[in-house]
Amino acid sequence: MNFLQWKRRGDASTPAELEAYLAAHAASSRHEFYRLTPVVHPVIRGEWMTWESPIPSGYPENDRARIRFFPAARRDAPVAILLHALMSASDAGYVRLARWFNRHGWSAAFPHLPYHYSRTPKNTLNGELAMSANLIRNAEGLRQGVVELRQLMALLRARGVRQFGLVGTSYGGWTGALLSFLEPDLRFVSLIQPIVNVERAIWENPASATLRCSLARLGHRPGNTLRHAHLSSPLHGVPMADHVFLTAGEFDRVAPPADLEAAAAAWPGARLLQVRQGHFGYRALPAALQAITPLLASSGRLFNNSCIERPTPVGSVA
Repeated sequence: MNFLQWKRRGDASTPAELEAYLAAHAASSRHEFYRLTPVVHPVIRGEWMTWESPIPSGYPENDRARIRFFPAARRDAPVAILLHALMSASDAGYVRLARWFNRHGWSAAFPHLPYHYSRTPKNTLNGELAMSANLIRNAEGLRQGVVELRQLMALLRARGVRQFGLVGTSYGGWTGALLSFLEPDLRFVSLIQPIVNVERAIWENPASATLRCSLARLGHRPGNTLRHAHLSSPLHGVPMADHVFLTAGEFDRVAPPADLEAAAAAWPGARLLQVRQGHFGYRALPAALQAITPLLASSGRLFNNSCIERPTPVGSVA
């Protein structure tokens, strides 16, 4: 990550550019900033759904929303939205996760978040442009992702879907948290080691050392994005979901447990899970799935699902 930020060290927002952007959105509400707009000419071919993004970035590859859909037996089955991590290397694990939801009677949707996978602009790497010293592009990428997810939910509601769930990891957890502040039809939200403290992610995160050097050279200082926190910070909202789970890694320095503890304390009814791993590992997802499985079972009875598979408990779950 630091190498990519060094590679893009000249691609940064100046303090003046950031100030103009912050001033333009200072009075915006969350619903205004992430305003749901109708999808224009969606294309559905096989398991893929695509449409033109309502938030243009200037990169043609990135400006088309793209979602891979894994249908359950019933057209109106609840849908789990799976949000990947920053620079996620492969979708193989998410495909397995989608099939896991299918076995529980749920459909699953795997969106390619802005600047990732099929949306990677030419001459860049997967996710390279999603998080950099270009703070304005970072904010607009989050905005683009959240608005497109709202459009996806609207499209699925038109197909008869009435219930959703969400599993988001790291950067996907950040995006998912912002979505959960806006959408009321989420039965559960499971955020696995999400970025919730935006200031810390920029100024203390070890994966952002080169990024903050680039910012400091231009004259940026800690706290200069706080005027945007009401729109982009997961600590400045409350999920509208029936059930909220936060999974923390005991040794995580990217999304420290203290940050997730703060989010859990700020979100009424949120349940905090803890596993013995860093930001990357194999314990967090099984622990998260173990927590949501009973919810799938209760929903599954509505959809004739009789085969419930429970993941093996791993790690320590608080």
